[in-house]
Amino acid sequence: MTFLTSIAENGVLLDVFKAFPAAARPLIMYHEVVMRGPSPLTVAERELIAAYVSGLNACTYCHGIHTITAQTFGVPEQLVQALLQDLETALVEEKLRPLLRIVRRLTALPSRLVQADIDTVRDAGWNDAALHDAVAVCALFNFMNRYVEGLGLSADEGYFQVAGHRIHDVGYAGLLRLLPQSEG
Repeated sequence: MTFLTSIAENGVLLDVFKAFPAAARPLIMYHEVVMRGPSPLTVAERELIAAYVSGLNACTYCHGIHTITAQTFGVPEQLVQALLQDLETALVEEKLRPLLRIVRRLTALPSRLVQADIDTVRDAGWNDAALHDAVAVCALFNFMNRYVEGLGLSADEGYFQVAGHRIHDVGYAGLLRLLPQSEG
C-alpha cells in the first residue's frame, strides 16, 4: 500500500513517475545512462548488480523487477538468489566476483571500503570505467530502494514480470513516453 494519498492504494513506481514527471524525467534518464549506456559491464551484469543490491536491501519491489530484467538479458534464473545466499560459492563468472564484493560492501558498510577492495577489482582485469559503472549502479539502486520503500510501493510477481519485460523491451528511456507531456 503506497504512502502517497494521491496514488492508488496498489500504485506502482510508474504511477509515481506519472504523478511527479518533473522529478521522474531526469531520474529515468540517469537510469538510461547508467543501465544502458556504453560500459565495460554488459546490460545483464548491470541488471544483476541492480537485483543483487535490491536483494541485499530487502527491497522486494526492485529486487523482483530487476531479477526478472536480468533474466531477460540471460542471467540464470537462480543466480541472484545464490549470490544473496553466499557470494563466494555462487556460480558467477569469477571476474565479476570482486565487483560484487565492492557492491556488497558499499551497500552494507560504505565507509569500510578500502584500497585493498579496489585492488581486487584491478587484479581481476577491470578498469576505471568498470569500477565507476558498478559503483554507479550500486548507488542508483541504493537510492531507488529507499525511494520505493519510503513511498510504500509494493507489487506482486505478475507485476515484476510485466515491468521486467517492459524494461528489457523499451529500456529506461522508453518509460518517458508513458509520462504526461505537461506538468498539470
